[in-house]
Amino acid sequence: MNKSLRILYAAGPGNVLGTYLYWKQGQDDPTQVAMTYSGQFYDVCKELGAEAYVIATCQTPGKFHDGNFRIEHRPVPFEDHSGFLYHVGQFWYGFRLLISALRTNANVAVVCAGTHWFFLALMTLFGIRVIPTLHCVLWKKFNWNPTPFQRLVQALNGRFFGGGCASIISVSEEVTQQVMELTGSHARPVQTFVPQYRKSAFFDIEPSRHATRPFRVLFVGRIERNKGVFDLVEIARRFDAAGRSDIEFDLCGTGSELLEVQRSVDAAGLGERVRCHGHCDHDTMAQMYNRSHVVIVPTTTDFSEGFNKVVAEGILSGRPVITSSVCPALARVRDAVVEVAPDDVPGYGDAILRLYGDAALYETKREASIAARAQFYDPGRGWAAALKTALLSLEGYCTGTAEWI
Repeated sequence: MNKSLRILYAAGPGNVLGTYLYWKQGQDDPTQVAMTYSGQFYDVCKELGAEAYVIATCQTPGKFHDGNFRIEHRPVPFEDHSGFLYHVGQFWYGFRLLISALRTNANVAVVCAGTHWFFLALMTLFGIRVIPTLHCVLWKKFNWNPTPFQRLVQALNGRFFGGGCASIISVSEEVTQQVMELTGSHARPVQTFVPQYRKSAFFDIEPSRHATRPFRVLFVGRIERNKGVFDLVEIARRFDAAGRSDIEFDLCGTGSELLEVQRSVDAAGLGERVRCHGHCDHDTMAQMYNRSHVVIVPTTTDFSEGFNKVVAEGILSGRPVITSSVCPALARVRDAVVEVAPDDVPGYGDAILRLYGDAALYETKREASIAARAQFYDPGRGWAAALKTALLSLEGYCTGTAEWI
């Protein structure tokens, strides 16, 4: 089985080529805090003796062939568009994945991104077993008003998840719940995972001290409106008007709204208490976590979250986290989180003030964060374990129908 296992892996936007070069040297990708999915994929392929063609949606051009691995960066056309052009890009990318799978004689396709899920049913017509790996919810949990075409797409996805794919890998219980809703609870077998980290990634993070001032609130992620960054500026204005000069905000990340956020901060005269740091490397992020008191993840209902690793990273840094049920990660670490209603900007401000003013509450959440860490260090609960289980289960699922059985 192992020697003839040939996998097409359609990865997301990460630099899978760069990750491979580090992996080849026995190293994790230093540009990422979490263990990368592509690095975990390479591990599984090595263990199972599989050949793999890895195609990522990464915008940076690149191709590489080394032993059992072919790696290519292939962006999705029209991905930033909406409507007709977006769907054209999805279908075209899916068609190219099919052609690539056929040209390399792949017998399994592990697909994270790039096309509509139901389109992958075409691969099954050629005997290719498809394992979709779902890293985002299938539709917005709140305020979702689908068009007739979107309803059709989800109905077709449901048929695929119910019988067209070999099995499914899911990042959260909420994603799994949506799959079950689409399939009437008759989905193919689902393997659920959580993001994985090395303990060494947080080795230099010191315990937080509630009494130190200023009280620093840390945001990490894309600087976009639907990630709640403008809500943080509004909260900072509120605190400034109330004379609370000892609560400060650090925003780490890049995005299309970075300059606009900075303009808003400057216009409000908040430059000394709201700092935009842009992209931060691993060492800088360690310093940011060390200086922080709490981590805030104010994603709005306009964004389809899958898990949001920042919630996990806040927990692993030993900081209380403030977020809402928009982030499926909440279900995994609820005891360590101050939960806010989705899109409740005053509520986020109140949550900061509660942790700022209540040392006992702060300590309770901090201790709960320590108790919640183990799952993110457990390889048995990671994506690699879920993938390996899905691959090994194929023998029973398709006996006699694939050349490599």
